[in-house]
Amino acid sequence: MTARRHLLSSADLDRDQVGAILDTATEMHTVQRREVKKLPTLRGRTVVNLFFEDSTRTRSSFEIAGKWLSADVINISAKGSSTSKGESLRDTVMTVAAMGVDALVIRHPASGAAHQVSQWVDAHVVNAGDGTHEHPTQALLDAYTMQRRLGSLEGRHVAIVGDLTHSRVVRSNLITLRTLGARVTLVAPPTLMPSGVTTWAATEGFALSHDLDEVLPTVDAVMMLRVQRERMSGGYFPTAREYTVGYGLTRARLDALVAANPDAVICHPGPMNRGLEIAADAADAAQSLVLDQVSAGVAVRMSVLYHLLAGEEVSS
Repeated sequence: MTARRHLLSSADLDRDQVGAILDTATEMHTVQRREVKKLPTLRGRTVVNLFFEDSTRTRSSFEIAGKWLSADVINISAKGSSTSKGESLRDTVMTVAAMGVDALVIRHPASGAAHQVSQWVDAHVVNAGDGTHEHPTQALLDAYTMQRRLGSLEGRHVAIVGDLTHSRVVRSNLITLRTLGARVTLVAPPTLMPSGVTTWAATEGFALSHDLDEVLPTVDAVMMLRVQRERMSGGYFPTAREYTVGYGLTRARLDALVAANPDAVICHPGPMNRGLEIAADAADAAQSLVLDQVSAGVAVRMSVLYHLLAGEEVSS
C-alpha cells in the first residue's frame, strides 16, 4: 500500500488497501486465542483515545488493540478533559499532541471533526466516529466479519436497514462494501432516508427501498441499524411498535430470511434496541454475527494501528 498518515474515511481506502487491512486482521485475530495476548510491535509508541461521546465497544476495542500491540494507551473523555471547562477542540488536541503522542483516536459529535484534527497535529489520526458522517473502522470490522462467514463479498447482496439519517455507520459500510464488490440496498421509511440519497444512489450505484419484506428474501446479509432516539427531534415514525412492524427484524422476518437463504447472516453494529429494530430471537440466532463483530473489532483495530504506526500506513 501507498504510505499514508491517517484513517479518516472509508472512501480513502481502495480495494487493495482494504484487503491488506483485513488480511492483517486475520493474523491479529489469532492473538485473541493465545494465552499471552501481547505482541511487541508498538512498544514505545503512545496512542491517545480522545472520546467526546460515550462509547463502550469502540473505545474498549481500541484500548485493547493498542495494549495487545504493546503501545502505551491513554484514554481521555470529554467529561474528564478541559473541554468541560470551555476549552476548544483545537486547543485540546494541540495540547495532547504537544506531549509527543504518536496517534490520536478521536470520536466527536461533529461531522468532519476528525479531518479537522488531522490538519492541526502531526500525530496519526484515526476517525472513531464523527457525528453522522463516518465510522471507517466499524465498516472494516463488519466487512471482515461477513467475509469470515460468507467468503468473498464480490456480488453478495447486503441490505442495510433502519435509521439511516442519524447513522455514521451506514456511509462507511456502504463505501467499504461497494469497494469489495458487494451489491447494497438501503432500506428505511421515507422519514429516515438521508437527504439527497436518491442522487447519491444514482451516482454510486446502490439501491433504495421502503419495503423490507420485499428485499429480505434476496439478501446474503442484513445489517440492522440502531434507532438513535437520542438524536431525534420530532416524529420520524408514529410509535415504536409501528416501526417494529414495518422495519424490525422480527421472528417472522427471521424465519422468512432463513427460508429464502439458510446461509444468510445478520449483523448489528450495536448497541441494540432489542424488541425495536431487532427481536431477541434474531439477535441470538445462529445466523447472528453480533458477537463476532465485537471480537473482530479488536483484530481490525489492531491491524489499523499496525499499518499506521508499524507497517505501511492506511489513509491520507
